[in-house]
Amino acid sequence: MNIESAINLEDLRQLARRKLPRIAFDFIDGGADDERCLIRNRQAFERYRLLPRYLRDVSQRDLSVSLFGKTYASPIGISPTGLAGLFRPDADLMLAAAARDANVPFLLSSAANASIEDVMAVAPEHVWFQMYGTRDDRINMDLVERARQVGVRVLVISVDVPVNSNRERNKRNGFSRPFRMTPSVVLDALGHPAWVLRYLRTGGIPMMRNWMPYARAGASAADVADMYGTLTPAPMISWDHIQRIRQAWPGTLVIKGLLHPEDAREALRRGVDGLVVSNHGGRQLDTAPSPLEMLPAIRAAVGNEMPLILDSGVRRGSDVVMARCLGAQSTIFGRPTLFGVAAAGQAGAARALQLVRQEIDMVMTQIGCRAFNELDRSYLWPAPE
Repeated sequence: MNIESAINLEDLRQLARRKLPRIAFDFIDGGADDERCLIRNRQAFERYRLLPRYLRDVSQRDLSVSLFGKTYASPIGISPTGLAGLFRPDADLMLAAAARDANVPFLLSSAANASIEDVMAVAPEHVWFQMYGTRDDRINMDLVERARQVGVRVLVISVDVPVNSNRERNKRNGFSRPFRMTPSVVLDALGHPAWVLRYLRTGGIPMMRNWMPYARAGASAADVADMYGTLTPAPMISWDHIQRIRQAWPGTLVIKGLLHPEDAREALRRGVDGLVVSNHGGRQLDTAPSPLEMLPAIRAAVGNEMPLILDSGVRRGSDVVMARCLGAQSTIFGRPTLFGVAAAGQAGAARALQLVRQEIDMVMTQIGCRAFNELDRSYLWPAPE
Protein backbone atom coordinates (compact mmCIF):
# COMPACT_ATOMS: atom_id res chain seq x y z
CA MET A 1 0.00 0.00 0.00
CA ASN A 2 1.34 3.46 -0.90
CA ILE A 3 0.46 6.59 1.01
CA GLU A 4 -2.19 7.79 -1.45
CA SER A 5 -4.04 4.48 -1.19
CA ALA A 6 -4.52 4.98 2.56
CA ILE A 7 -8.21 5.75 2.97
CA ASN A 8 -8.30 6.35 6.73
CA LEU A 9 -6.02 6.93 9.69
CA GLU A 10 -5.95 3.24 10.59
CA ASP A 11 -4.37 2.54 7.20
CA LEU A 12 -1.56 4.95 8.11
CA ARG A 13 -1.14 3.18 11.43
CA GLN A 14 -0.77 -0.17 9.67
CA LEU A 15 1.71 1.29 7.18
CA ALA A 16 3.81 2.57 10.06
CA ARG A 17 3.61 -0.81 11.80
CA ARG A 18 5.20 -2.41 8.74
CA LYS A 19 7.97 0.15 8.50
CA LEU A 20 8.98 0.53 12.15
CA PRO A 21 10.60 -1.98 14.51
CA ARG A 22 8.30 -3.02 17.30
CA ILE A 23 10.08 -0.96 19.94
CA ALA A 24 9.47 2.23 17.93
CA PHE A 25 5.90 1.43 16.85
CA ASP A 26 4.85 0.52 20.39
CA PHE A 27 6.36 3.74 21.74
CA ILE A 28 3.93 5.68 19.54
CA ASP A 29 0.97 3.33 19.84
CA GLY A 30 1.05 2.47 23.53
CA GLY A 31 -0.43 3.98 26.67
CA ALA A 32 -0.06 3.60 30.41
CA ASP A 33 -0.74 0.55 32.59
CA ASP A 34 -3.54 -1.58 31.08
CA GLU A 35 -4.18 0.99 28.33
CA ARG A 36 -7.83 1.30 29.30
CA CYS A 37 -7.63 5.06 28.87
CA LEU A 38 -6.79 4.53 25.20
CA ILE A 39 -9.99 2.54 24.83
CA ARG A 40 -12.01 5.03 26.89
CA ASN A 41 -10.86 7.91 24.69
CA ARG A 42 -12.39 6.19 21.67
CA GLN A 43 -15.49 4.89 23.45
CA ALA A 44 -16.42 8.40 24.58
CA PHE A 45 -17.35 9.30 21.02
CA GLU A 46 -19.72 6.32 20.87
CA ARG A 47 -22.00 7.91 23.48
CA TYR A 48 -23.36 10.31 20.87
CA ARG A 49 -24.96 10.22 17.45
CA LEU A 50 -24.97 13.00 14.89
CA LEU A 51 -28.55 13.95 14.03
CA PRO A 52 -28.82 15.05 10.38
CA ARG A 53 -30.92 17.91 9.05
CA TYR A 54 -31.88 17.62 5.40
CA LEU A 55 -33.30 19.96 2.72
CA ARG A 56 -30.66 22.55 3.46
CA ASP A 57 -28.32 24.07 0.90
CA VAL A 58 -24.93 22.65 1.80
CA SER A 59 -23.35 23.02 -1.62
CA GLN A 60 -20.65 25.18 0.01
CA ARG A 61 -19.03 24.42 3.38
CA ASP A 62 -16.72 26.50 5.53
CA LEU A 63 -14.32 24.47 7.69
CA SER A 64 -12.19 27.41 8.81
CA VAL A 65 -11.67 28.32 12.46
CA SER A 66 -10.19 31.36 14.16
CA LEU A 67 -7.89 30.73 17.10
CA PHE A 68 -5.98 33.42 18.98
CA GLY A 69 -6.23 35.95 16.20
CA LYS A 70 -5.37 33.68 13.26
CA THR A 71 -7.67 31.89 10.84
CA TYR A 72 -6.83 28.28 10.00
CA ALA A 73 -8.22 26.30 7.06
CA SER A 74 -9.44 23.36 9.14
CA PRO A 75 -10.47 22.73 12.76
CA ILE A 76 -7.55 20.37 13.35
CA GLY A 77 -3.87 20.51 14.23
CA ILE A 78 -0.87 18.37 15.14
CA SER A 79 -0.33 17.55 18.81
CA PRO A 80 3.15 17.75 20.35
CA THR A 81 5.02 14.46 20.01
CA GLY A 82 8.52 13.93 21.39
CA LEU A 83 11.35 11.91 19.86
CA ALA A 84 9.80 12.05 16.39
CA GLY A 85 13.27 11.95 14.85
CA LEU A 86 13.66 8.38 16.08
CA PHE A 87 10.91 7.28 13.70
CA ARG A 88 12.15 9.30 10.72
CA PRO A 89 15.04 11.77 10.58
CA ASP A 90 13.84 15.41 10.43
CA ALA A 91 10.30 14.29 11.27
CA ASP A 92 9.65 17.49 13.24
CA LEU A 93 10.49 19.63 10.21
CA MET A 94 8.26 17.45 8.03
CA LEU A 95 5.35 17.76 10.46
CA ALA A 96 5.79 21.53 10.56
CA ALA A 97 5.83 21.72 6.76
CA ALA A 98 2.71 19.55 6.49
CA ALA A 99 0.88 21.80 8.96
CA ARG A 100 2.05 24.91 7.10
CA ASP A 101 0.83 23.59 3.76
CA ALA A 102 -2.54 22.58 5.24
CA ASN A 103 -2.79 25.90 7.15
CA VAL A 104 -3.29 24.29 10.57
CA PRO A 105 -1.30 24.60 13.82
CA PHE A 106 1.69 22.42 14.65
CA LEU A 107 2.49 22.13 18.36
CA LEU A 108 6.22 21.57 18.54
CA SER A 109 7.20 19.55 21.60
CA SER A 110 10.12 20.81 23.65
CA ALA A 111 11.12 17.11 23.67
CA ALA A 112 11.38 17.17 19.88
CA ASN A 113 14.60 16.42 18.08
CA ALA A 114 14.58 19.61 16.00
CA SER A 115 15.09 22.91 17.77
CA ILE A 116 12.45 25.57 18.07
CA GLU A 117 14.69 27.87 16.03
CA ASP A 118 14.94 25.40 13.12
CA VAL A 119 11.24 24.55 13.11
CA MET A 120 10.18 28.19 13.19
CA ALA A 121 12.29 28.72 10.08
CA VAL A 122 10.08 26.17 8.29
CA ALA A 123 6.63 27.29 9.46
CA PRO A 124 6.82 30.61 11.32
CA GLU A 125 3.07 31.28 11.12
CA HIS A 126 1.93 27.83 12.20
CA VAL A 127 4.22 26.68 15.02
CA TRP A 128 3.00 26.75 18.60
CA PHE A 129 5.68 25.82 21.14
CA GLN A 130 4.82 23.26 23.83
CA MET A 131 7.00 22.92 26.91
CA TYR A 132 7.05 21.10 30.23
CA GLY A 133 8.14 22.78 33.40
CA THR A 134 11.55 21.53 34.52
CA ARG A 135 13.30 21.35 37.90
CA ASP A 136 15.42 24.36 36.91
CA ASP A 137 13.40 27.57 36.70
CA ARG A 138 16.22 29.32 34.85
CA ILE A 139 15.81 26.83 32.02
CA ASN A 140 12.03 27.25 32.12
CA MET A 141 12.32 30.98 31.64
CA ASP A 142 15.04 30.63 29.02
CA LEU A 143 12.79 28.39 26.93
CA VAL A 144 10.08 31.02 27.18
CA GLU A 145 12.54 33.70 26.09
CA ARG A 146 13.82 31.63 23.17
CA ALA A 147 10.23 31.15 21.97
CA ARG A 148 9.67 34.91 22.18
CA GLN A 149 12.87 35.72 20.31
CA VAL A 150 12.01 33.56 17.29
CA GLY A 151 8.47 34.93 17.04
CA VAL A 152 6.32 32.14 18.46
CA ARG A 153 2.78 33.46 18.97
CA VAL A 154 1.30 30.66 21.09
CA LEU A 155 3.09 29.07 24.06
CA VAL A 156 1.59 25.81 25.38
CA ILE A 157 2.46 24.53 28.86
CA SER A 158 1.77 20.82 29.44
CA VAL A 159 0.96 20.17 33.09
CA ASP A 160 -0.15 16.53 33.16
CA VAL A 161 3.24 14.85 33.63
CA PRO A 162 4.18 15.27 37.32
CA VAL A 163 5.77 11.81 37.18
CA ASN A 164 6.79 9.35 34.48
CA SER A 165 3.94 6.94 33.86
CA ASN A 166 4.02 3.16 33.78
CA ARG A 167 4.22 2.42 30.06
CA GLU A 168 4.39 -1.35 30.11
CA ARG A 169 4.88 -1.85 26.39
CA ASN A 170 8.07 0.20 26.59
CA LYS A 171 9.30 -1.84 29.54
CA ARG A 172 8.62 -5.15 27.81
CA ASN A 173 10.41 -3.95 24.68
CA GLY A 174 13.40 -2.66 26.61
CA PHE A 175 12.79 0.96 25.61
CA SER A 176 14.90 3.08 27.90
CA ARG A 177 16.17 6.63 27.97
CA PRO A 178 18.46 7.13 26.25
CA PHE A 179 17.47 4.71 23.50
CA ARG A 180 19.94 1.87 23.08
CA MET A 181 20.23 -0.71 20.33
CA THR A 182 20.21 -3.88 22.42
CA PRO A 183 20.59 -7.27 20.72
CA SER A 184 16.82 -7.92 20.81
CA VAL A 185 16.13 -4.51 19.29
CA VAL A 186 18.73 -5.15 16.58
CA LEU A 187 17.17 -8.53 15.77
CA ASP A 188 13.71 -7.01 15.35
CA ALA A 189 15.08 -4.02 13.44
CA LEU A 190 16.64 -6.29 10.81
CA GLY A 191 13.11 -6.86 9.52
CA HIS A 192 12.84 -3.12 8.81
CA PRO A 193 15.99 -2.38 6.80
CA ALA A 194 14.93 1.06 5.54
CA TRP A 195 14.49 2.28 9.13
CA VAL A 196 17.86 0.78 10.14
CA LEU A 197 19.65 2.45 7.22
CA ARG A 198 18.17 5.84 8.08
CA TYR A 199 19.05 5.33 11.74
CA LEU A 200 22.67 4.49 10.96
CA ARG A 201 23.06 7.11 8.23
CA THR A 202 22.02 9.91 10.59
CA GLY A 203 24.30 8.80 13.40
CA GLY A 204 21.96 6.71 15.53
CA ILE A 205 20.16 8.26 18.50
CA PRO A 206 18.77 11.64 17.40
CA MET A 207 19.75 14.73 19.34
CA MET A 208 17.17 16.60 21.45
CA ARG A 209 18.28 19.94 20.07
CA ASN A 210 16.14 22.16 22.29
CA TRP A 211 18.22 20.96 25.23
CA MET A 212 21.71 21.25 23.77
CA PRO A 213 22.25 24.80 25.15
CA TYR A 214 21.84 23.46 28.69
CA ALA A 215 24.28 20.56 28.34
CA ARG A 216 28.06 20.58 28.59
CA ALA A 217 30.05 21.41 25.48
CA GLY A 218 30.42 18.41 23.20
CA ALA A 219 27.63 16.42 24.87
CA SER A 220 26.39 13.46 22.86
CA ALA A 221 22.74 12.79 22.06
CA ALA A 222 22.68 10.22 24.87
CA ASP A 223 24.20 12.74 27.29
CA VAL A 224 21.57 15.34 26.42
CA ALA A 225 18.77 12.79 26.81
CA ASP A 226 20.14 11.79 30.22
CA MET A 227 20.28 15.44 31.28
CA TYR A 228 16.69 15.93 30.13
CA GLY A 229 15.73 12.95 32.28
CA THR A 230 17.18 14.66 35.36
CA LEU A 231 15.20 17.85 34.67
CA THR A 232 11.83 16.25 33.97
CA PRO A 233 9.33 15.36 35.23
CA ALA A 234 9.10 18.22 37.73
CA PRO A 235 6.46 17.43 40.37
CA MET A 236 7.01 20.79 42.06
CA ILE A 237 5.48 22.75 39.16
CA SER A 238 2.53 24.76 40.49
CA TRP A 239 0.26 27.68 39.68
CA ASP A 240 3.05 29.97 40.85
CA HIS A 241 5.19 28.78 37.93
CA ILE A 242 2.31 29.42 35.55
CA GLN A 243 1.98 32.92 36.99
CA ARG A 244 5.67 33.66 36.39
CA ILE A 245 5.42 32.43 32.82
CA ARG A 246 2.28 34.50 32.29
CA GLN A 247 4.12 37.61 33.48
CA ALA A 248 7.09 36.92 31.20
CA TRP A 249 5.23 35.80 28.10
CA PRO A 250 3.68 38.58 25.97
CA GLY A 251 1.85 36.30 23.57
CA THR A 252 -0.95 33.77 23.83
CA LEU A 253 -0.62 31.33 26.73
CA VAL A 254 -2.34 27.94 26.63
CA ILE A 255 -2.36 25.15 29.22
CA LYS A 256 -2.55 21.55 28.01
CA GLY A 257 -3.71 18.68 30.19
CA LEU A 258 -6.27 20.12 32.63
CA LEU A 259 -9.34 17.92 33.11
CA HIS A 260 -10.96 19.28 36.29
CA PRO A 261 -13.44 22.16 35.80
CA GLU A 262 -12.09 23.98 38.86
CA ASP A 263 -8.57 23.86 37.41
CA ALA A 264 -10.01 25.37 34.24
CA ARG A 265 -11.55 28.19 36.26
CA GLU A 266 -8.22 28.80 37.98
CA ALA A 267 -6.49 29.00 34.60
CA LEU A 268 -8.97 31.64 33.54
CA ARG A 269 -8.35 33.59 36.74
CA ARG A 270 -4.58 33.42 36.14
CA GLY A 271 -4.85 35.02 32.73
CA VAL A 272 -4.43 31.90 30.61
CA ASP A 273 -5.83 32.44 27.10
CA GLY A 274 -6.91 28.92 26.17
CA LEU A 275 -6.89 25.24 27.14
CA VAL A 276 -6.07 21.99 25.40
CA VAL A 277 -8.39 19.51 27.10
CA SER A 278 -6.31 16.34 27.09
CA ASN A 279 -5.35 13.23 29.05
CA HIS A 280 -2.03 13.00 27.21
CA GLY A 281 -3.44 10.51 24.75
CA GLY A 282 -3.93 7.92 27.48
CA ARG A 283 -0.19 7.88 28.18
CA GLN A 284 -0.22 9.17 31.76
CA LEU A 285 -3.11 8.32 34.15
CA ASP A 286 -4.82 5.18 32.89
CA THR A 287 -7.87 5.81 35.08
CA ALA A 288 -8.42 9.39 33.89
CA PRO A 289 -11.68 10.34 32.18
CA SER A 290 -11.66 11.06 28.49
CA PRO A 291 -11.36 14.71 27.46
CA LEU A 292 -14.64 14.44 25.53
CA GLU A 293 -16.40 13.39 28.74
CA MET A 294 -15.06 16.43 30.57
CA LEU A 295 -15.50 18.94 27.75
CA PRO A 296 -19.06 20.09 28.61
CA ALA A 297 -18.20 20.67 32.27
CA ILE A 298 -15.04 22.58 31.37
CA ARG A 299 -16.94 24.70 28.85
CA ALA A 300 -19.50 25.50 31.55
CA ALA A 301 -16.70 26.39 33.98
CA VAL A 302 -14.94 28.91 31.71
CA GLY A 303 -17.90 30.29 29.79
CA ASN A 304 -17.95 30.96 26.08
CA GLU A 305 -14.93 33.25 25.76
CA MET A 306 -11.97 30.93 26.41
CA PRO A 307 -11.01 28.76 23.40
CA LEU A 308 -10.99 25.03 24.12
CA ILE A 309 -9.10 22.55 21.96
CA LEU A 310 -9.75 18.82 22.32
CA ASP A 311 -6.85 16.36 22.25
CA SER A 312 -6.74 12.57 22.78
CA GLY A 313 -8.61 9.88 20.90
CA VAL A 314 -9.52 11.80 17.72
CA ARG A 315 -9.41 9.39 14.78
CA ARG A 316 -12.31 10.43 12.53
CA GLY A 317 -13.75 13.60 11.10
CA SER A 318 -16.98 12.83 12.94
CA ASP A 319 -15.00 13.00 16.21
CA VAL A 320 -14.00 16.57 15.36
CA VAL A 321 -17.62 17.47 14.61
CA MET A 322 -18.83 15.96 17.91
CA ALA A 323 -16.15 17.81 19.85
CA ARG A 324 -17.32 21.09 18.33
CA CYS A 325 -20.93 20.29 19.23
CA LEU A 326 -19.83 19.80 22.86
CA GLY A 327 -17.90 23.06 23.08
CA ALA A 328 -14.43 22.70 21.51
CA GLN A 329 -13.30 25.25 18.96
CA SER A 330 -10.88 22.79 17.38
CA THR A 331 -9.11 19.47 17.88
CA ILE A 332 -5.54 18.20 17.64
CA PHE A 333 -4.08 14.72 17.32
CA GLY A 334 -0.58 13.29 17.45
CA ARG A 335 -0.40 9.58 16.74
CA PRO A 336 -1.98 9.71 13.24
CA THR A 337 0.46 12.31 11.90
CA LEU A 338 3.37 10.57 13.62
CA PHE A 339 2.36 7.29 11.97
CA GLY A 340 2.04 9.15 8.69
CA VAL A 341 5.49 10.71 8.88
CA ALA A 342 7.01 7.39 9.96
CA ALA A 343 5.42 5.68 6.97
CA ALA A 344 6.08 8.24 4.26
CA GLY A 345 7.68 11.41 5.57
CA GLN A 346 5.99 14.75 4.98
CA ALA A 347 3.58 13.19 2.48
CA GLY A 348 2.36 10.80 5.17
CA ALA A 349 1.68 13.59 7.66
CA ALA A 350 -0.08 15.58 4.95
CA ARG A 351 -2.22 12.56 4.09
CA ALA A 352 -3.36 12.25 7.71
CA LEU A 353 -4.48 15.89 7.77
CA GLN A 354 -6.12 15.56 4.36
CA LEU A 355 -8.10 12.46 5.34
CA VAL A 356 -9.53 14.03 8.47
CA ARG A 357 -10.41 17.26 6.66
CA GLN A 358 -12.22 15.30 3.94
CA GLU A 359 -14.18 13.37 6.58
CA ILE A 360 -15.18 16.57 8.41
CA ASP A 361 -16.42 18.06 5.15
CA MET A 362 -18.39 14.95 4.28
CA VAL A 363 -19.98 14.71 7.74
CA MET A 364 -20.96 18.38 7.75
CA THR A 365 -22.62 17.91 4.38
CA GLN A 366 -24.45 14.83 5.64
CA ILE A 367 -25.86 16.58 8.70
CA GLY A 368 -26.81 19.78 6.90
CA CYS A 369 -24.30 22.20 8.42
CA ARG A 370 -22.65 24.80 6.18
CA ALA A 371 -20.08 26.19 8.62
CA PHE A 372 -18.03 24.42 11.27
CA ASN A 373 -18.54 27.27 13.72
CA GLU A 374 -22.33 26.80 13.47
CA LEU A 375 -22.19 23.31 14.97
CA ASP A 376 -23.86 22.99 18.37
CA ARG A 377 -25.68 20.47 20.54
CA SER A 378 -28.71 20.49 18.25
CA TYR A 379 -26.76 18.18 15.93
CA LEU A 380 -26.17 15.60 18.68
CA TRP A 381 -28.37 12.77 19.83
CA PRO A 382 -27.34 10.80 22.94
CA ALA A 383 -26.45 7.22 22.15
CA PRO A 384 -28.62 4.52 23.81
CA GLU A 385 -27.24 3.16 27.08
